[in-house]
Amino acid sequence: MFAEYLTTSSHGFLPVIMLSALIDSINPCAISVLFLTITFLFSLGKNRRFVLISGGVYILAIAIVYTLIGLGTLKALTFFNVPNIMAKIGASILLIYSIIGLINEFFENFPIKLKMPESTHTTIAKVMTKGSIPAFLLLGALVAMFEFPCTGGPYLFVLSLLHDYANFWKGFWYLIIYNFIFVLPLIVILLLTTNKVMAEKIDRLRRLETKKARVILLLILVVFGVLIFSL
Repeated sequence: MFAEYLTTSSHGFLPVIMLSALIDSINPCAISVLFLTITFLFSLGKNRRFVLISGGVYILAIAIVYTLIGLGTLKALTFFNVPNIMAKIGASILLIYSIIGLINEFFENFPIKLKMPESTHTTIAKVMTKGSIPAFLLLGALVAMFEFPCTGGPYLFVLSLLHDYANFWKGFWYLIIYNFIFVLPLIVILLLTTNKVMAEKIDRLRRLETKKARVILLLILVVFGVLIFSL
């Protein structure tokens, strides 16, 4: 039934893609860097307009680079005529990602971490201290590239699904939707946290609620993975 829904409905992919993007968007790294960027700019005495522009450039860079990564991967799979078993491979990746993610949420000392390596933090900090618009463009690009190998499980799942059940151009528009949803929480956070008082309140709420939300969404990913294996 799930397979029939995906392959016969013109909108069959949309709920799957939207939910996967939402799960991917609750990304501690991208959100934390955005908070640090806003706090850093306010500490330099920058006004709200400059903070909004800088944060917007950072988010735009993440969206562009993440979209390009997706399109490049999808095009490569199509060009090299990879057999149509990618959905099951994607489901395997998704299950591994989800299980490791759940373990990370409850066992902080687990050796495998779904987060950016510590070695990248110095590079990001150096770029951030430049405090210029080009620097924040580079910052967003770096965050997207660094986080994809570690936290791109839902994205790889969607790409493998699109390869098996959609053509390249249909996949292109689905990836645009995916990446819009992916950065949407960052846009909302940016608009709200340019007020210093609101920023502090949201940061406290984020620290309390992110873990609970990620556990729920990771469990949903496990269900997705199992459903794809039933295709």
